[in-house]
Amino acid sequence: MAEGIMSKAATMEIPINSNGDTGTQPEDDSLEQDLQQVMVSGPNLNETSIVSGGYGGPAGGGIIPTSSIKDIRMKSRTASLPTSQPAASRLAQHGSEQRAGSSNHNACNAMDEVSRGVAVEKLDSVKKWGINTYKCTKQMFSERFGRGSRTVDLELEAQIDLLRDTKSKYENILRLATALTGHFQSMVQTQQALGDTFADLGQKSPELQDEFGYNAETQKLLCKNGESLLGAITFFVSSIDTLVNKTMEDTLLTIKHYENARLEFDAYRSDLEELSLGPRDSAAMVRIEMAQHDYQVHRDKYERLRSDVSIKLKFLEENKVKVMHKQLLLFHNAISAYFAGNQQQLEQTLVQFNVKLKPPGADKPSWLEEQ
Repeated sequence: MAEGIMSKAATMEIPINSNGDTGTQPEDDSLEQDLQQVMVSGPNLNETSIVSGGYGGPAGGGIIPTSSIKDIRMKSRTASLPTSQPAASRLAQHGSEQRAGSSNHNACNAMDEVSRGVAVEKLDSVKKWGINTYKCTKQMFSERFGRGSRTVDLELEAQIDLLRDTKSKYENILRLATALTGHFQSMVQTQQALGDTFADLGQKSPELQDEFGYNAETQKLLCKNGESLLGAITFFVSSIDTLVNKTMEDTLLTIKHYENARLEFDAYRSDLEELSLGPRDSAAMVRIEMAQHDYQVHRDKYERLRSDVSIKLKFLEENKVKVMHKQLLLFHNAISAYFAGNQQQLEQTLVQFNVKLKPPGADKPSWLEEQ
């Protein structure tokens, strides 16, 4: 019994290091060693036993050879590993994975480069827009308050003013002709309703059948001639609308671009003049050269748009004379024939100017469109 106690005390007092020797383990020993390194540097498990039972147990009853534990561990590792493949296949797979990873990395780098390029391009565009807006605003205020000079083409400016005045007057003609169309259409509809009423009363009033019949026929004839005149006026309105809101508007849009180009040209011209009056050191000469380049670019743009405006104004004038000559003659002949009661001349006028009348009810939407 005493020997068992002594044996138990001796076992508790003997510290065990990583090699099974007595002593203290160094504090700087790494805790993340690889399993293979631990197996190599550790004790020889074939010559060491592990006590699994409690102190004072039967001799040899709790002793398990470590060689058996090692065999069991190796079997479990072997069972858990997947079926091994040839070394060449593993190398090929590893190489393909590396190549795939490299290609993905290159693709990401290319996308990053494209994104950076787009961002830089947008930043440069915003910067140029800001500089141009500042210069044009400065030039505009200088002209308005009489401190800056502007480029003026007296002949072209006179033509532009005449076009704007002409457009305003033609818009008034269009507005009045549209109102006339609406009023006359109401009158034709009233005449048609009145003729139908006369015809109905003529059938129900035998003593006034002839009188109601004459008036019904007259209103129907007036309604027919009114529809012919209405077709001529509608054609007149459509042609004037095209001339004013498409042809003239297109020319005025080109004029707007020309005026913006003129303002930009004068802004960069004034900037170049200010720099030319300053010092002539190396930095100033670089700025002058850049200003000279910008001045030339905007001068070319201004000259090109001025030429475009001159050409469009010329063609617009020719087109306006041609269109209005035809439309004014149509309007006059149709109005004269209608109020003179000359139905044959009215019909000839429509044929002469190729005016096609819409069938009754053509302006009304179909039942499909109303759904």
